[in-house]
Amino acid sequence: MRTVYVSCAALALSAGLAQADYTLTILHTNDFHDRFEPINGFDSACSAEDAGEGKCFGGSARLVTALAEARARSNNSILVDGGDQFQGTLFYTYYKGKMTAEFMAKLGYDAMTVGNHEFDDGPEVLRGFIDAVQFPVLMSNADVSGEPLLKDKIRKSVVIERGGEKLGLIGLTPQDTDELASPGKNVIFTDPVGAVQQEVDALTAEGVTKIIVLSHSGYELDKQIAAGTTGVDVIVGGHTNTYLSNTSEDAVGPYPTMVGPTAIVQAYAYGKFLGELNVTFNDAGEVISATGEPLIMDAAVAEDAPTLARIAELAAPLEEIRNKVVAKTTAAIDGARETCRAVECPMGNLIAEAMLDRVADQGVTIAIQNGGGVRASIDAGPVTMGEVLTVLPFQNTLSTFEVTGEVIVAALENGVSQVEEGAGRFPQVAGLKFAFDPAQPAGSRVSEVMVLVGGDAWGPIDPAAVYKVVSNNYVRGGGDGYRMFVDAANAYDFGPDLADVTAEYMAKTGPVTPMTDGRITVKQ
Repeated sequence: MRTVYVSCAALALSAGLAQADYTLTILHTNDFHDRFEPINGFDSACSAEDAGEGKCFGGSARLVTALAEARARSNNSILVDGGDQFQGTLFYTYYKGKMTAEFMAKLGYDAMTVGNHEFDDGPEVLRGFIDAVQFPVLMSNADVSGEPLLKDKIRKSVVIERGGEKLGLIGLTPQDTDELASPGKNVIFTDPVGAVQQEVDALTAEGVTKIIVLSHSGYELDKQIAAGTTGVDVIVGGHTNTYLSNTSEDAVGPYPTMVGPTAIVQAYAYGKFLGELNVTFNDAGEVISATGEPLIMDAAVAEDAPTLARIAELAAPLEEIRNKVVAKTTAAIDGARETCRAVECPMGNLIAEAMLDRVADQGVTIAIQNGGGVRASIDAGPVTMGEVLTVLPFQNTLSTFEVTGEVIVAALENGVSQVEEGAGRFPQVAGLKFAFDPAQPAGSRVSEVMVLVGGDAWGPIDPAAVYKVVSNNYVRGGGDGYRMFVDAANAYDFGPDLADVTAEYMAKTGPVTPMTDGRITVKQ
C-alpha cells in the first residue's frame, strides 16, 4: 500500500499531522449489479462445489463483515456507491429495486449516484427505489424537472457531516444514458464537467471545502473531469468496472489514480472488492495524503449468517428457474467484458448464432448483438438457466427488421466507434464478417464487410441491397447508439426472450464447444 502526496506542503506535513488535519475513510462500491450472492472466477453464479473449495468472491454477506471491520479501523468513515446497483441477476428480474433498497440500507450507505442501469425499467422503478431508501440518490448532470416521477426526488449534490466536518457529495451519470437505458424523453442529460463545476462552486460558496464526486462516468472520463474542474478532492468512479491497485499486475492503474490534486478510485464490480480510501485533509480542505487498496472479498472474509439467511429466503422463489440444467459445455465460454467489447468473443458468437438460428426460417441472414449485453462467462460442464440469465439478464426480446447494406455498415461503424473506451456498443455478429482498424477516426474504421451470398459462399455487402436482420429490442430501438435502426422497415420487436433463445439453442446444438472463427478482424 502506498501513500500518494499531492503537494510539497504534504511532504512537510507527513512527518506529523497538524492539529487541524482531518482524516476520512471512504468505503465504496460500484457496478454491483444485484450480485447479492457470491460469484465465481467468471463473475457468474458460484456453484456449491466452488464455494466448498473457497473459490467464490463477494456477496452481500461478506460485505456486511468487511464493512464492520473497516468501520472499526476508522474514526470517520462513509460508504458510497458509484452507480449500477440494478440489473444483472434474477434477483433484479423478480424484485426490481426492492431488494436493492433493503440491502443497501442494511449495509449503511450514505449516498449513491445514478448509474445508467438504474434507468433500465424507466423512471417508475427508479422512483420506487428512491422512495424506499433513506440516503440521497444523486445526479448533477441531468435535468429531471420535466419528469414528474423524479422531479424533486434526485438531488444534484448534498452535504453530509462526519466527525464534525461537512462533506459535499456530487453525483454523475453517463451523458449518453438515453442511449444506454430507458430514462424516457423527459430526462435531459448534460456535460459532466460543467455540471460538476457548477455544484463545486455552489458547495464552496456554502463553505464546504471537502468535495467528493460519485461518478458513473468511467475511468478515462473521470480523469478528464478531474483535469477539467477545480475543487474536486476525490472521485469515486464506476461504469467501466475498472480495477485499480498498487499491488496487482492486473490493475489498470494505481489506487488512487492522482490527476493533479484529485484522487480517483474505482473497485472493479459485482462486490468482488470493497474500496477503502483513507484521505487526510488539511485545515484548508486540501488533500495532503490519499492511501488505500481495494479489499478482495474472498473466502477469507466470513459471511454474516443473518444476511445469508435473508438472501436464501428471498432466493426461494427463484430456485426452480435458475437451477434447471438446460445445456452442457465442453469448455468455458468467454463472455468477459474486456473481450466482448473489443474483439470477436465466444459468448458473442454463441448468442448471435442462437439469434440467427431462431429466425433463419423467416429469411433473416444477419445477426447483431451488442457486446455490452453480454454480462458474464460460463464455465465448463452443466449449464443452468441461472447462468444463462446471468449472461443475459436484461429481458431483451428478439427484434427482426429490414435495412440496406449501407445502414448495416453504418451500424458496424457505430459499434466500433468507441472500442478504445470499452463501450458496450461493440457488435458481435453472425452471418456477417468485417474488419476494422481502431487507429482510424471513428466513422471510418470498418472495411471488408462480407455477407453470405449462397450456401457457404461469402461476398461483399451490397450498400443498396435490403437485408433482413435480427438483433435485440434494445439495439433495434436505438440503444448503444444504434439509432440507424430506429426507422427500420418491417420491424417486429416482440420476439422471444434472448436468454430463452440462447438456452434453447445451447440445448439443441450441445454440448456446446466455444469457438471463434475470424468473423471479426482487428487490423493493426
